[in-house]
Amino acid sequence: WSSDVCSSDLNFSLNNHFVVNFPYHKYDDDIIIKREVEPYALKEFKGRWYLLAKDQHDNYVKTFGLDRIQELNVTKKKFPPPDNFNANDLYKDYFGIVNSSKDKAEEIILSFDNFNGKYIKSFPLHESQQIIVDNEKETRIKLFLHTTLDFEIELLSHGDRVKIISPDRLKKRMREIYKNALDKNKD
Repeated sequence: WSSDVCSSDLNFSLNNHFVVNFPYHKYDDDIIIKREVEPYALKEFKGRWYLLAKDQHDNYVKTFGLDRIQELNVTKKKFPPPDNFNANDLYKDYFGIVNSSKDKAEEIILSFDNFNGKYIKSFPLHESQQIIVDNEKETRIKLFLHTTLDFEIELLSHGDRVKIISPDRLKKRMREIYKNALDKNKD
């Protein structure tokens, strides 16, 4: 994907509303699927870029990792720009790039030790973040978002320096992940 030609072709199609097609290889399977999409926007997350586009197969807006797009082709088909599309609104209640949670956004309360609390205060996890306790023992925050794989991975990256206060469903899910990791690494 790093080719300047692909980059300029994608920018051209975004700015001029041309349908693009490409073979796409998802990381979770070995199948390469030909996609034809209406490109709407680009979004960056953790150093990777993603294309937000309406898939013409089912008319859903989807996220495509640029590193998995092969042989981008700009077609001669134009599409009308969407009236109310706003990438920021699409991800407003999400952490990261996954925005397909079937669960509703909810209040999440996390407690960080003093060390990680400094990082959380200087670089908030999400725009909804509010500090509710800040002392020498802990930094407790409240967030409002969907719990997705991206968010679970972020929590795991804090290891034993974060405690999930609520919701209970998230605490249970994280315990399952840690238990599975311990079981896999017994030997």
